[in-house]
Formats: sequence, C-alpha cells, structure tokens
Amino acid sequence: MPNIKSAIKRVSVIKTKTERNNMIKSGYKSAVKKFEQSLENGTAEEKKALFSEATKKIDQAWTKGVLAKNTAARKKANLAKKLNAANA
Repeated sequence: MPNIKSAIKRVSVIKTKTERNNMIKSGYKSAVKKFEQSLENGTAEEKKALFSEATKKIDQAWTKGVLAKNTAARKKANLAKKLNAANA
C-alpha cells in the first residue's frame, strides 16, 4: 500500500476506472450473448433489434476506450455475418 498522498489517490482513481471499464465490458458482452441466443430461436425482428443493441454497446465500449477501434469493427462485422447467415 502506498504511503505518499498522490500515490494513494492514484490507487483509488485506478480502482474507480477499472470498475467502470468492467461494467462497460460486461454490458457489451451481455448484449452479444443475447444476440447470439436469438440467432438460434428468435424472430427476424428480434434478431435485428438485438443486433442493433449489440453494435450500439460495442460502439460505446470503443468510444469509452475499453475496446480498440479495429477490435470493435471486427466484432461488429462478425455479428453482421452471423445475422446475414441466419436470415439467408
């Protein structure tokens, strides 16, 4: 445990940011899981709605710096491929 005042503050700030990042990460992972479950036994409208929700969450994670730009783009592209394959 740090003894210097600024180091103590950094520890608390890092803890807060880590919690925030974990919440954002959990949110987009949950949205992706819901979308993938709907691919198996959901209606077309439900799939489309959950796809847009998942891409929105991925974009938010990218905006907040939790995901890198190309990682977010790759995840969205893979979800789009799954949606198109399910509709075909």
